[in-house]
Amino acid sequence: MKYPEYVEVNGHRYKINTDFRIAIECNRIATDNTIGDYERALAIIYTLFGEEGINSQGDMERLLEMAKKYLLCGDKQIDNDEEPDMDYIQDMDYIEASFMSDYHIDLENTKMHWWKFYKLMNGLSNSELGNCCVLNRIRNLRNYDTKDIKNSKERQKIEEAKQRVALHKKTATKEQEENAMEVLKELGLL
Repeated sequence: MKYPEYVEVNGHRYKINTDFRIAIECNRIATDNTIGDYERALAIIYTLFGEEGINSQGDMERLLEMAKKYLLCGDKQIDNDEEPDMDYIQDMDYIEASFMSDYHIDLENTKMHWWKFYKLMNGLSNSELGNCCVLNRIRNLRNYDTKDIKNSKERQKIEEAKQRVALHKKTATKEQEENAMEVLKELGLL
């Protein structure tokens, strides 16, 4: 399959920075509740399409739509009602270990298109028979329902393990908020 390298808006082609790390950064920006919607949109467009994207005032709304489509790997939408069981940034060590064990790919030294990375993520081993990568073991533990465990010591042990690998709530420090605003000011976006 040929993965997209450009988007076309109003007859103009915009080069996409297709590296999976960029898409992960866009995901982080999209879920950053410390910046407003407008600033978030600008940051995503700038991250994916560079200055050319930011300088295209007439195309910005359409570029944001194309960015969303690209980040969803061409899918129409994602189910936001489900509680997330993974975070690309928090779980990156598990992701790297899983790619190494399942595919023998060293992500630290690999440039990979976001869509390929996403497909490989979805294909990581996940079997109840024990053949399961570390990332999916963590995800399975996060999703494990302990209410049916009769033995209280066993239930407590699993609950404690779930606490150790639980996803962190995303809150930014005042310094992070100020840094984000400063970057937007430097780019002339505020």
